[in-house]
Amino acid sequence: MSADIRRDAPFRKGETALLLVDMQRIWLEPGLDPHHPERGPDHYFYRQVNEVAIPNTEKLLKAARENGVEVLHTIIQSLTRDGRDRSLDHKLTPIHVSPDLPEGLPPENLGPKGDEILLPKTSSGVFNSTNIDYLLRNLGIRYLVVCGVLTDQCVDMAVRDGADRGFLVTCVSDACASITPERHEGALNAFGGYCHLADTEAVIAKFATMEA
Repeated sequence: MSADIRRDAPFRKGETALLLVDMQRIWLEPGLDPHHPERGPDHYFYRQVNEVAIPNTEKLLKAARENGVEVLHTIIQSLTRDGRDRSLDHKLTPIHVSPDLPEGLPPENLGPKGDEILLPKTSSGVFNSTNIDYLLRNLGIRYLVVCGVLTDQCVDMAVRDGADRGFLVTCVSDACASITPERHEGALNAFGGYCHLADTEAVIAKFATMEA
């Protein structure tokens, strides 16, 4: 492992992963979220996702794949059709995405390619309801780059939990989105102490100049 343990340290080949959080159709496409039918295409969230977060995520994916960065995806998805395996919080909310629901998967432009790992989760925190910690350590990952939705919920949890488990976390601020700009900015300000905050272009530059 590298001796440089600054949060903004250069990434290293074979030790860097990009994690996409909940970039799945049910949350990204207007009209698919059953709990918020009132949010139309002109809602701030959908505009921000389609005009900023998704284009930047596409750029990150391209750069990661071109430079040998490990790519992982996590989505909210129950293991059972009736959701009996969900966390208590998801049962109370309620949040349930059946494993046979097509809109529960990422759109084609954001989905896994080749043998990239897709992890279904039933809690806000990917470290709490998947084996991602085990996987990242098996893969030799030290530098974890996070983007996705929602900034103040599942992204927040990935950043904080990743930092607590000893990963050097970078959050790509302009490849994340939340329901309002205030919630997005508030979250970045709140968890910024646990990670390095950087924009898409800065992260792409670091992918391109990774140290061996």
